Amino acid sequence: MKAILPVAGLGTRFLPITKSIAKEMLPLVDKPLIHYAVEEAVSSGIKEIIFVVNSKKKSIEDYFTPNRELEEFLKKRNEKKLLEEVKNISNSAKFNFLIQRKANGDGDAVLKAKKLIGDKPFLVLFGDDIIESEPPCVNQLIDIFKNYRQPVIALQKVEKQKISSYGIIEGEKIADRLFKIKRIIEKPSLDKAPSDLAIVGRYVLTPEVFEILENLEPNKKGEIILADALEKMIDKGKTVYGYELKGKWYDCGDKIRYLKAGIEMALKDKKFGKEIKDFIKKIL
Repeated sequence: MKAILPVAGLGTRFLPITKSIAKEMLPLVDKPLIHYAVEEAVSSGIKEIIFVVNSKKKSIEDYFTPNRELEEFLKKRNEKKLLEEVKNISNSAKFNFLIQRKANGDGDAVLKAKKLIGDKPFLVLFGDDIIESEPPCVNQLIDIFKNYRQPVIALQKVEKQKISSYGIIEGEKIADRLFKIKRIIEKPSLDKAPSDLAIVGRYVLTPEVFEILENLEPNKKGEIILADALEKMIDKGKTVYGYELKGKWYDCGDKIRYLKAGIEMALKDKKFGKEIKDFIKKIL
């Protein structure tokens, strides 16, 4: 499988910082957000990753491209550990970069990768969803796909007060943690939500989704949305599964959730955790 990372959004929830810095390059502990999604894909055996970026997100390409000057500098300084770490970033997979020239939605971004995907199943990962799990979330979805050969979406239960912030599924439970999705409702009110199972930004999809995306009507904002395409597939009788992932999901989609994720992950970090914990106790 190849993996698509749609990272062309303008990051408006993080303005003003995203006026000059890609949201996906914001640091979480000691790595940018996007690094975690790439690590997850690579650790699940993915060899090729397709970034769909906008023309102003050169920093993402720079991060995953070898920096010979920096490598030579570290080599001269005998910084072996840092040198290896820097090299591993660009050597971990084959990276392709495609441009989405207008912010036409995540579905349009996925569609840009059609020619590179061909007729094989593929992954979609969103960089502002960070997932700590063993095995990796992507691997969990791939295992389900191998058994059922149909699209699979990652799910996780959310608290009632957070339901209106997510795409929520209505589904029929057919096995442990596995649901056959009947419909997807985007950001429903609590009284209209059919469940507390929210869509997490991890998907295994089949190429037929491209035809749906090509013929999908834009929403009121003029955007082609991946979740709408999946809803259309379900309406046409296609089976789409949802799998309640095993692991911890950090949603970094807005400022407060990003800050909370940073604090929690820093506290659990082997290198920084103790000192951060002591510092927080001191200032509270």
